[in-house]
Amino acid sequence: MATYILLTKLSPEESKKIHNRAKLGRVWLDEVKSKCPEVNFIAHYALLGKYDFMDIYEAPTEKVAAKVSMISLENGAYSAESIIAIPYKEFKELLSEV
Repeated sequence: MATYILLTKLSPEESKKIHNRAKLGRVWLDEVKSKCPEVNFIAHYALLGKYDFMDIYEAPTEKVAAKVSMISLENGAYSAESIIAIPYKEFKELLSEV
């Protein structure tokens, strides 16, 4: 499976509900697990900066990764980007082929 980084920015309305974030986050996670059971979450971080949250997860295809982003948008995210992550060792191997 490929590794993806999901960067999420909450909408201004959702940002105002900060005290409900744990509950809303659980709703989001349960929906992802229900609709994308093949996704394996590795880590979840709250961020102070351009994005509010970062999730690292594995998905079998880019379509499943896109679905994770769409579920985030459906659940109050202003933006949600899933970016593929290549392990550095594999990246260095690719460089030797160029």
